[in-house]
Amino acid sequence: MSSDTSKGLTVVRQQIDELESLKKQTLHDLNTIAGTERIAQWKVRSVALITDAVGSLEGRAIARIQPGPSFTNDLVEEFADLVECYRSPLIILAKRLAAQAPPPGS
Repeated sequence: MSSDTSKGLTVVRQQIDELESLKKQTLHDLNTIAGTERIAQWKVRSVALITDAVGSLEGRAIARIQPGPSFTNDLVEEFADLVECYRSPLIILAKRLAAQAPPPGS
């Protein structure tokens, strides 16, 4: 694995872990307003980190994510949907970066 790919994969995985941690914290304290604010702050940091580690194209892709309206009237479900709209593209990016790496021992 090249050092750039390895660094990028590590950063993307860390951002997924941070996102999961924010979700867990919010679902524990049931404060979806604070959770949404933490997600917004996380997004700003994540875009900068991913742009630096993976590339500007991927950073812009994450920056362009705009969650759509939700009509569930369930704040916890709406928050979980917000997390998922960022989590899914990050998992896809991580899989793509992992696939670019040569097999171990090469």
